[in-house]
Amino acid sequence: MDIERETVVEASVSFVAVLVFIAAVAGVGMAFGGDGGLSGTGGLAVLGAVTLFVFVMTLVGYWLSFRE
Repeated sequence: MDIERETVVEASVSFVAVLVFIAAVAGVGMAFGGDGGLSGTGGLAVLGAVTLFVFVMTLVGYWLSFRE
């Protein structure tokens, strides 16, 4: 099975971005979590992590679509 280099790069970049997002959400959970769940500040931090993830994935998508 031959896989083009471009496909491997696209999959790798996406995989790393998802791992960073998971680490960010886990970090927020550890920093702001408690016995009763997330605090209000923790909820805002998760919202910020999701927003940043969407923004970064948009930039990655544009970068991947325009590279040669």
